Amino acid sequence: MNPAGLEASSIIAHPRGRPRLARAAVLSLAVAIVATSVAFAAGKPGYPTRVIWSGASWQVKTSTSAVGPGPNVFLAANVSVDASGFLHLRISQAAGKWTCAEVIGPTSFGYGTYSFIVRSSLAGFDPNVVLGMFTWSDRARYAHREIDIEVANWGNPADPTNAQFVVQPWDTANHLRRFTEPAAVRTLQQFTWRAGQVTWVVRDLDANAEVVRHVYTGADVPIPGDERVRLNLWLFSGSAPAGPAEVVVESFAFTP
Repeated sequence: MNPAGLEASSIIAHPRGRPRLARAAVLSLAVAIVATSVAFAAGKPGYPTRVIWSGASWQVKTSTSAVGPGPNVFLAANVSVDASGFLHLRISQAAGKWTCAEVIGPTSFGYGTYSFIVRSSLAGFDPNVVLGMFTWSDRARYAHREIDIEVANWGNPADPTNAQFVVQPWDTANHLRRFTEPAAVRTLQQFTWRAGQVTWVVRDLDANAEVVRHVYTGADVPIPGDERVRLNLWLFSGSAPAGPAEVVVESFAFTP
């Protein structure tokens, strides 16, 4: 199910029916921004602004009008890499308008382990703020090959859970598992995608402890194709937050 105004990009699940280079164990960190025109393997033009992070060139999503997810406006200025090589994703306001952030990976990695080390506490998000770490294909086959880790209360501050694992479509039985992110400053957010199986793990790296593990198996697990890994920080239904938001992601790694 798609909310009004959602483009064919970055559809995010919602639990209540309102949705949302090496192949090395660890990719090295670097800092740079490059402007260039590129194209996806599928032939869709890419976004011209790029950022070099975790040893790869990531496209930075931009829009001049509200698009999905949200719908929201996405600005390149909300994405940066600092001197330590950490990725910053921001939600900011200018001239009374809230804008969001998204980056898109360079290639289809396919089956393997996707690891994100987040260097921000994920507890206590504004109820309208959503952090996504996921795979996405612009083609509709296999539910856009979307596998998600999402941190969100979906506008409900009373929800005792604040995150979820999803194999799209979210409303199929057992495709969605809600859980609570720890208050740790540094966490590992990870999923391993195999034929017919996805395994998610979240670890509190401050305490060196596993927080949650979930396994989904089924013939409807998507197969690899033209998907890309993405990270985004956005506003549910485009609703204004109480104030600006920022998430720092230390690194991304893919292990075949």
